[in-house]
Amino acid sequence: MRGYGAIVLAGGKGRRMGTDIPKQFLPLGRETVLWHSLHAFEESVAEEVVLVVPPDETEFCREQYGACRGFRKVTRVVEGGKERYDSVYAGLKALKALAPRGFRYVAIHDGARPLVTPELIARSFEEAEQYGACVAAVPVKDSLKFGDREGFAGAVIPRDQVWAIQTPQTFEYALCFSAYRRMLEGGESCEGITDDAMVVERYTGHRVKLCRGDDRNLKITTPEDLTAAEAYLRLQNR
Repeated sequence: MRGYGAIVLAGGKGRRMGTDIPKQFLPLGRETVLWHSLHAFEESVAEEVVLVVPPDETEFCREQYGACRGFRKVTRVVEGGKERYDSVYAGLKALKALAPRGFRYVAIHDGARPLVTPELIARSFEEAEQYGACVAAVPVKDSLKFGDREGFAGAVIPRDQVWAIQTPQTFEYALCFSAYRRMLEGGESCEGITDDAMVVERYTGHRVKLCRGDDRNLKITTPEDLTAAEAYLRLQNR
């Protein structure tokens, strides 16, 4: 049995970016958003990486993000599905095909988070070993309030109990695979599912530990996010 496997999801369309280019393929520094995400995993403790991409981008990504470009750990590029959870399940099955006896742990990461670090990836695997399931997260800094339907402020939400969830989200492989298989092959409802932690919590009952993330580990969703990532990258490369 292998130790650490990873799935990098690169199926976003980038509609909120205001561009026809999928956000994971947008330039960031001298490379692309996705390149930076994969580079972090290439430098990390992960042993193999499955890259999940849109169906019409499979061959392109094999050429651009495979061993010939220095990504020796990207050993499989597979087509994603209609929803995020479909793409994750495709990645989980691809990992299983790579190692018939399976991986002990799997980290699932959004390719649109280019500033993830090898240190955060290692920390997520360490906490998954201890707790079985963990998600990268950062404490919320802003004051939070509920809002009513008319746009008026309501009760304050206790800030010390609220965390912003990131990726990687890392689990015992068998735990994660069984949760996804139950949801997608067992006729269970996918309603309201937003991330991998919810799948594991809902369909196994396993508690998910919050693993301290990184404020720089932002997700590229809007043009402002890309500008912020470029600024962080310049500081990092000084």
